[in-house]
Amino acid sequence: MSLTVVVLCAAWCKTCREFEPVVDRVAAARAGMRFVWCDVEDDSNVCGDIDVENFPTLAIFRGDEVLHFGVSLPHERTFARLVDEMAEPARAALQDVSDELRALAQAVRSMPSAGGHS
Repeated sequence: MSLTVVVLCAAWCKTCREFEPVVDRVAAARAGMRFVWCDVEDDSNVCGDIDVENFPTLAIFRGDEVLHFGVSLPHERTFARLVDEMAEPARAALQDVSDELRALAQAVRSMPSAGGHS
């Protein structure tokens, strides 16, 4: 099953705006993975009450399984390496995750992919 990488950001965040082309480049190089840009304010109906402490925050799913949730450095190589590590078949799902985070996995299915990639 392929990965869905959700980038939780905000339009007002300068770091997020600078990170967007990085996400697009990493997404373009990883066919079969889905990358979704989720603005915590504009897409609050999708993000719900997920606690985002800093930007950018990543949520990475394999189906409904949560593989990763946390702040990421907005550096292309760091981001790409994290995504690739999460894609390893033996990667175990996180066990202690909130209901809001589990709901995000389903909610983003109807959102467009970042940079037009899926």
